[in-house]
Parts: sequence; structure tokens; C-alpha cells
Amino acid sequence: MSARKPFIVGIGGTTREGSSSEQALIIALKAAAAAGAETEIFAGHDLQLPMYDPDPNSMTAAAKHLVASLRRADGVIFSSPCYHGGVSGLIKNAIDYIEEMRADDRVYLDGRAVGAIGCGYGFQGPGMVLSQLRQMTHALRGWPVPLGVGVNAAVVKFKDGGCSEPAIAKQIEIMAGQVVEFATKHIAFTEK
Repeated sequence: MSARKPFIVGIGGTTREGSSSEQALIIALKAAAAAGAETEIFAGHDLQLPMYDPDPNSMTAAAKHLVASLRRADGVIFSSPCYHGGVSGLIKNAIDYIEEMRADDRVYLDGRAVGAIGCGYGFQGPGMVLSQLRQMTHALRGWPVPLGVGVNAAVVKFKDGGCSEPAIAKQIEIMAGQVVEFATKHIAFTEK
């Protein structure tokens, strides 16, 4: 196995500090770090980027940092709230910046493990968000890990880094572990 730690980027949350989707992402990244990964989070206000524009002169410093981190990433974890039956515009716009990686040697999310968390008030929305994040991952050539996590914010509450439902916290941790496991194996395979 490689001595290099996998680098996992987390993208999620809302502009409301402490949102369920941001707190779920923090739990996931803590689990990834505990499994041996280096992590970086882009949440809330970090994601208040201009609408994606393919003109290279339109890239802000924050957008360039996001893209540079994604280029370096061995894995990604997305965590989106459900807005009107789908992924939020904030998260979708951040994902659109992956288009900057279209001509890279590792195109888009190719060879990267991707975890997904969908949060919403009820049962239907989180599942729809989860499905959309996994479809986007496929379109971007990423490898969705087997477990995706749907969080019903009407039942599940997050506070001070914890989750009111141990089963949901465990699912988040398992999903993050799958991202790290795949990323570690992919690093070892490609660095032979």
C-alpha cells in the first residue's frame, strides 16, 4: 500500500451555519480523517461562488481553490439539502465547477470515490437528492460508493458535532469509510 494518505474533499451545506447537510458532512469528514485520510471542507459561505462560467477570466480565487482541491482529491463527499425536490443551487453550482477538469489527465472525477448525503425535511426529498448526486457522479466519471445516506431532518437532529440518531451517524461513518477505502486502494493500484 502507498504511504500517501488519501485526500478527501467535502462539499456541502447551505449558507445557514450549522445546517443539517453541513453537520452531516462534518461527521463524514471526521470519520474519513479517523480512517486515515487528509480532508478539506467547502461548506456554506465557501460555496458562494459566481455562477459557473467556462470563461477562464471569470474564475475567482475561491473558485480556483475549489478546483485545485478537487484536482488533488482522491475522493469527494457531497452533502446537499433538498430544495424543491432536488439538489440545492449552491451545491449544483459547486459541482458545475468540475467542468474546469474536462481536459485534465484525470478527467472530471475519474478514478475518484464519491460519497453522497441527501438531507431534507421528510422522507421523499433526501432520496431524490441522493439519487441526483449519484447520477451526477456517474456523469462526471466518478465512482459512487455503495452506501449513500438519506437524512430526514424532521427526525434526525445534529448538535455540537453529534447526531441524534446513532444509526444515521453510523451510516455516515460507513459511507465515509468506503470513500477512504476505495481511494486508498486506487492510490496503491495507480502508484505501482
